[in-house]
Amino acid sequence: MNYSRVATRNIIALIVFCTVSLSADAGRWNTDAAPHSITWHISNGDVHNDHIEMSGRQMSAVLRYGVDEQRRWHVEKSMVWPLLRTIPNNTHASLMRRVNNDAAAGLMVNGRPMQETVEQITLNGTLEVVSTLATHRRDGRLQLRRIYLPSPAKPALIECYELVNLGHAVLSVEWPETRCHWQTPEKEGVTGVYDIDYCSGKAQTVVLEAGDTAVFQAVLSASRHGQPLPEADAWKELSARRMLIDEWTSNLVFTSPDSVLNTMQAFSKIRAMESIYQTKGGPMHGPGGESYYAAIWANDQAEYINPYFPFVGYDYGNQSALNSFLLFARYMNADYKPIPSSIIAEGDSYWNGAGDRGDAAMIAYGASRYALARGSADEARQLWPLIEWCLEYCRRQLNSQGVPQSDSDELEGRFPSGEANLCTASLYYDALLSATSLCHELKIKGKNYKQQARRLRVAIDRYFGHEVEGFNTYRYYDGNDILRAWICIPLCMGIWNRAEATADALFSPRLWTENGLLTQAGDRTFWDRSTLYALRGVIASGETERALPFLRHYSTTRLLGDHVPYAVEAWPEGGQRHLSAESALYGRIFTEGLFGIRPTGFRSFTLTPRLPNDWHDMSLSHIRAFGHDIDIRVNRTGNNRLHIIVTAEGKTIVEKAVEEGTSLAVNIGTIR
Repeated sequence: MNYSRVATRNIIALIVFCTVSLSADAGRWNTDAAPHSITWHISNGDVHNDHIEMSGRQMSAVLRYGVDEQRRWHVEKSMVWPLLRTIPNNTHASLMRRVNNDAAAGLMVNGRPMQETVEQITLNGTLEVVSTLATHRRDGRLQLRRIYLPSPAKPALIECYELVNLGHAVLSVEWPETRCHWQTPEKEGVTGVYDIDYCSGKAQTVVLEAGDTAVFQAVLSASRHGQPLPEADAWKELSARRMLIDEWTSNLVFTSPDSVLNTMQAFSKIRAMESIYQTKGGPMHGPGGESYYAAIWANDQAEYINPYFPFVGYDYGNQSALNSFLLFARYMNADYKPIPSSIIAEGDSYWNGAGDRGDAAMIAYGASRYALARGSADEARQLWPLIEWCLEYCRRQLNSQGVPQSDSDELEGRFPSGEANLCTASLYYDALLSATSLCHELKIKGKNYKQQARRLRVAIDRYFGHEVEGFNTYRYYDGNDILRAWICIPLCMGIWNRAEATADALFSPRLWTENGLLTQAGDRTFWDRSTLYALRGVIASGETERALPFLRHYSTTRLLGDHVPYAVEAWPEGGQRHLSAESALYGRIFTEGLFGIRPTGFRSFTLTPRLPNDWHDMSLSHIRAFGHDIDIRVNRTGNNRLHIIVTAEGKTIVEKAVEEGTSLAVNIGTIR
């Protein structure tokens, strides 16, 4: 199907107007004053169900929650304990159970069962539910607040309960004791029997005068049989969780005139940072989704999130990134056999069931970008043998036309990828560029990565550059004649000679839907990761005005729509799970897209800001990469010019007025 450019853009404009308007009207959630908080104010007949994942170092929980026709609360807690391994000890071998106990269900007020009406639900790194309880007294008004959160360090889901007497009558509240205990079959556990416990504490009666507050708690936890179950003070756990959230959201702060983008960028850091597990193999970031824990992947971890950790400055995240690369490094070999796609079971085993997915290109790309942004010469030296090995592996895979071959790509055969695909080639190209910068920093001589990158860029355009469905863009592999979402990948690597036509194709009705990009035109499947790459790449290439309405629509849908507040994995596969690394890809739309940051050294980067036409200014504050605390502010000064200020540790490094689209070289050096 061949669309003219004018017709295509007219259709796109209509789609964007309709979808963004519908999304804004249909959203049941509202942003709050806090930078990482949204609230659903519930009215009669507002029946809805959703699910959200939250994680700590020893557990994760998917909470399936909602409100029924009578505005009653219900929640099912799908628990995952990644360090309690089950048999067979494979990728999915975390202890998992679904529990629907509600500690407040037996609550009595003045000797009568609780009658609850949910008033509002708030997501802010915890799940908070505020309800009104019938007191059967004309002047009685009792409020119940539930707060669900993962323990930051213990294998426990924490439930905080707060009762507040908002009326004038004296109320008697009877809190029930709830205790459930389960033991798993010995034959199903790697270390035998596991104990699972749900406890709300002892029964008690509390008399509440007007204005009084009473607090209670419940804890859902697990442990190896014979070991004590974790003791937890719910309110101290809540304080610790909030401190973590404050740490994540106080760094890499995006500020713009668009409150939805500001809020979703803040939320994305919560989901990206929280999903790290303290395994016996060291800290391991895991995608989640009730499937992927205590394991790492060459795409989710090495490619998607590890290059992002230094920008947020979360030390445990940086530890997990370094650890993941060193785990992959154990599989380097003199024969250059493929490196595994995934290391599983706390580091004890691996998975390579899809063959070579281009994993060496993913790892070389992620490790080299991470090493530069991290700004640590010591870590870079540890990672260099892995980067060098992966680059050599890719070089050995070059076909006669000069592009690397692989068995599949990160979609593992779900869609065809040919003998050589655009994604693997683009990642390899970018890795060569970053490795060139690393060689300079580490004073490594004799490498010709820069020349290899030049040759590969020409080969990419010659081999993949093609007219597909009337668009002068890329074919994903030789013989591909249907538009694919991953034609966006060169744009993220600075290959922009086909940027305009590629943006036309990506945002055409053949690929764009209300849920972002279809994986392949004519199909119904979408994976958020390709949408997030596309938005980043189109903005980075300078097609900012083309991309911004789609970014706004996507963000509004994911933050304030029916399934909130994070980027998702895919549909129909996985049921739109909140996999963690996708949130890092959302964050990189801002660092690498709108601000165009590309690491070039341990203390240097290039900066190409793309300020939207209807914004006067935007900023990124407390960027923790390159060994410093960096702020970037961009203001419009008129006549297509931008005023850019870069500070590090409060000292001005760059202050310059430039034409839009200009790239600045920023060298921080040593700040004292």
